[in-house]
Amino acid sequence: MRFVTRPPFLPSSVSLLHTGLLTGLLMALLTGCVTAPDRAPGRTPDEHRSAGRWQPRPGTAWQWQLSGRVDTRVAVPVYDIDGFENSAAVVRRLHRSGRKVICYINAGAWESFRPDHSAFPASVLGRSDGWSGERWLDIRRRSLLRPIMAARLDMCRAKGFDAVEPDLADAFTNDTGFPLTAAHQLAYNRMIAALAHERGMAVGLKNDLEQIPDLVRDFDFAVNEQCAEFQECSSLSPFIKAHKAVFHVEYSVPRRTFCPIAERLGLDSMRKRLALGRWRSPC
Repeated sequence: MRFVTRPPFLPSSVSLLHTGLLTGLLMALLTGCVTAPDRAPGRTPDEHRSAGRWQPRPGTAWQWQLSGRVDTRVAVPVYDIDGFENSAAVVRRLHRSGRKVICYINAGAWESFRPDHSAFPASVLGRSDGWSGERWLDIRRRSLLRPIMAARLDMCRAKGFDAVEPDLADAFTNDTGFPLTAAHQLAYNRMIAALAHERGMAVGLKNDLEQIPDLVRDFDFAVNEQCAEFQECSSLSPFIKAHKAVFHVEYSVPRRTFCPIAERLGLDSMRKRLALGRWRSPC
């Protein structure tokens, strides 16, 4: 986790010819016409599917908005928005415009302001993660956390989201109050990925650069903050080599500095303000 991982909480879519040859050709054309409306304005995602899941490839522009009312007018094919704070109607509106939508949830910390806060046993709550009303989770206690996280992913699926962004996936590198190891983190992250896949949704690995070589097969894309600032962007190359998108933001490094790096590595990058509102400045 960076010193910044996300902003403070803000409440808030001829008749068939009779000869066999022409029929086949016409069907091929019709198939192409059916898929075309699922493309949004802006850079078009080069998609492939695995077990019916959507999986974005490198070259997919995105918008990440976790605060304020979601502006659905940004001309990009992918939106990443808060799963709790946005309704199924918002997701449907984005789908009608041809967007894919990622469901942001916190998988690594308890949040006092979420409607399911009372579902977490006191025994799994650790030290503050630096944000008001949040405490690290004891990810060793997978049997206790699994049903809670499963319920959150059920919410994402019920609202129609295509994918999930589980935040704080690198607790073992932080002072959580628990003796967490890399092995604990791998097991927990794989549990989250499996829960998403069981529900037909793609899932992104948030930061956790150290474990990318071990987790790239389990996750469908990556979400990264500040790899240019910390000179770590090359660590994301395994996702690009696997033809999986890397959605990347910087907060303080100027675009003229990180965009050439992003373009060379194949990252889908933009600059955002810390509040993660509607404003974006893409490469």
